Amino acid sequence: MALNAFLACSEQEQEELDLSEAKILISPQIKSPIKDTAGDILLEEIEKRTGLHLGLTNNWDAKTTIALALAEEIELFGEEVPARGAKSAEELQKEGYRIFNENKGGKNTIWILGADARGILYGIGKLLRTAKMSNGNITIDSKIDFSEAPEYTLRGHQFGYRNTANSWDAWTVEQFDQHFREQVLFGANSFENIPFQEVNSSPHFKVDPQIMEVELSKICEKYDAEYWVWTPAPHDLKVTNAHQEGLEEQEAFFAKCPRLDGVFVPGGDPGENHPAQLIPYLNDLSARLHKYHPDAGIWVSLQGFNKEKVDYFFAYLEENNPDWLKGLVYGPSSPPIDLERERLPKKYLHRFYPDITHTVRCQYPVDNWDQAFALTLGREPCNPQPLMYTELFNRDSKFTDGFITYSDGSHDDVNKVLWSQLGVDPNNDPKEIVLEYTQFFFGPDVAEAAAQGIFALEENWDGPILKNNSIKETLALWKRLEDSNPHLSSNWRWQQLVMRAYYDAYIQDRLAFEKMLETEAYVILEQANTIGADKAMAQALKHINKADTELVSQDLKEKVFDYGEKLFQSIGAQSSVEMYQARSAERGAVLDFIDYPLNNRWWLEDEFKKIAMFKSEEEKLTRLEFIKNYEFPGEGSFYDNISSADAMHVTSKTDDAIDFLWENDGLSKKRLSTQLFQFSPTLEYSGLDATSDYLIRVSGYGEALLRANGQRLQPTKYEKNFEEFKEFPLSKDLITDGKLKISFDKPDEEHLNWRKQSRVTDVWVIKQ
Repeated sequence: MALNAFLACSEQEQEELDLSEAKILISPQIKSPIKDTAGDILLEEIEKRTGLHLGLTNNWDAKTTIALALAEEIELFGEEVPARGAKSAEELQKEGYRIFNENKGGKNTIWILGADARGILYGIGKLLRTAKMSNGNITIDSKIDFSEAPEYTLRGHQFGYRNTANSWDAWTVEQFDQHFREQVLFGANSFENIPFQEVNSSPHFKVDPQIMEVELSKICEKYDAEYWVWTPAPHDLKVTNAHQEGLEEQEAFFAKCPRLDGVFVPGGDPGENHPAQLIPYLNDLSARLHKYHPDAGIWVSLQGFNKEKVDYFFAYLEENNPDWLKGLVYGPSSPPIDLERERLPKKYLHRFYPDITHTVRCQYPVDNWDQAFALTLGREPCNPQPLMYTELFNRDSKFTDGFITYSDGSHDDVNKVLWSQLGVDPNNDPKEIVLEYTQFFFGPDVAEAAAQGIFALEENWDGPILKNNSIKETLALWKRLEDSNPHLSSNWRWQQLVMRAYYDAYIQDRLAFEKMLETEAYVILEQANTIGADKAMAQALKHINKADTELVSQDLKEKVFDYGEKLFQSIGAQSSVEMYQARSAERGAVLDFIDYPLNNRWWLEDEFKKIAMFKSEEEKLTRLEFIKNYEFPGEGSFYDNISSADAMHVTSKTDDAIDFLWENDGLSKKRLSTQLFQFSPTLEYSGLDATSDYLIRVSGYGEALLRANGQRLQPTKYEKNFEEFKEFPLSKDLITDGKLKISFDKPDEEHLNWRKQSRVTDVWVIKQ
């Protein structure tokens, strides 16, 4: 997306109103703590960005006033509050507000009228997001007149203070306070913690987690935000005393919290309890909760439930109509969202628990992601995806009453703001949301270019890396911004975006070089018949291993590591296990995988060791021929790496992005294609020779119940382990029109963990 295109809808000429000498007037009708909170937000956030201290007042003496009042008020300190709109006006609806300028008697008043305390805060958020603030200056469009009321009643994010998160476990109370404030200014009204963490469970804890879980409740009270907690039931409620001990632990926590609005107990992930045991526990938990927080609700998810458990749960609701349950949570591995809403009785609310933090092995995969990024950036990189998540929000949120997102770090910050704003108004333009984000956090001078840079980072991830010309353009854009805005170098949001631009470009350069080396290594193997198998393998391996000695684009890599250090210093972001004590290799440790092989040199090394043990030269040459032609089965034949971004014939997408094998802490030595898979892929071909028979070869794991044009084929070879093969003869009688559709029936494996379930990694259609 070119910058000119991004700015095509340029703003009309605005007459800017100077607020640099404005005074802030707050209605006494706004109840504390929000009355104090609102004033603090305006004074502090403006002073941070401008150096100006506007000051509070109780009179109308100033030439320019920012007035905060409830929309139902008639007068404010002797002045008439502008007439309320019709009963349907946004500023009269729950959490709604209106912000506008009134010019009267030569004086300007920026009115922020809220339906309630939250409406006041959201109006302040709109002012701060749209005002142009720089050193010594703050202006706003003098014709501003904007109102809105949220579409969704629940708009929140999970902030688990635990070691699993890749940054928050290093935060102080003050950092959480500031971050919750910023989320509220973009429309959030709920925050979910994960309590009961052990004191020594993270080396990064600045605060005892037992203290922090109460402090977070206090922060939510300060900003009139709901405080939720994610608290699994005991793993096995059938164990003696587990039920009672779980209740007692929970009750002690409930008693400590000054505010608590929701308790979410996942039915699975973790948890293996049958609803026959889980439901009585939740019923008793509700009674304990209401002793301290009468209006708080118990919520449960059906994550990981099989059909029998799902049917049992809904039958219980229909028959018993329990009042202790507030609602159902839809999360990863829950039943389909539309069917869950359809079966849920109307008295219960339906909360969305969308995963906006992960890229693979998650609820929402990065669509069309190159494997090189999956192997290096992994599961928790900086992942701004405003276009993808806007589409997903509008597809799935309509079945719910709102959301608290699943997040495990600060890397998804753009996504949080996007979801909050879409929760306010699903018709909000993601471009406008991102532009307000960059203006608020980076300033008006850089806002438009930085917003373009965020969309460019998303474009970097679209399709095969080697065909993506935008990656270098994205880096050039962010380098220009980096060079011209040194004052932003300590801003953590800025740091992680610039880091991503360098990382993406480095991976592109590495991939091009390493793929070239692999291609050239196969050329060397073609000489095996002449120079001998052992010599050919030695030369090929030496050549492909130049990836480890002839290093490319080290200047880009150094910048990535520089920003990794800056992020650790600014927000405790743990981008490496060894350097920064990340929880595990899978938890945001992008630095640890930046040089993971992007060709098959590790696999080839292992294969060559096996071949060297063969007794005859003929055996060695036969195996080398297979390796050399693995992806090139010959004229009239086809090969697809199932989940690769450049797969030519794959028409399906994985239904739950568990499409990247994770073993040996991410340092798998398997062939790269083996590390990508789908459970039940579909492939389509045209232009096959209708006069020829074919052989369909499949690699993967477990079963492969293959159909060709709807007919189940019988295998002549059926090996079930990784990097073994199944073969299915395909008669020309099934492809009389030269077209072929391959599909796979799902085997009955509901009882197996997903890591043990059958999957497909490679498919060949070989002309006989």
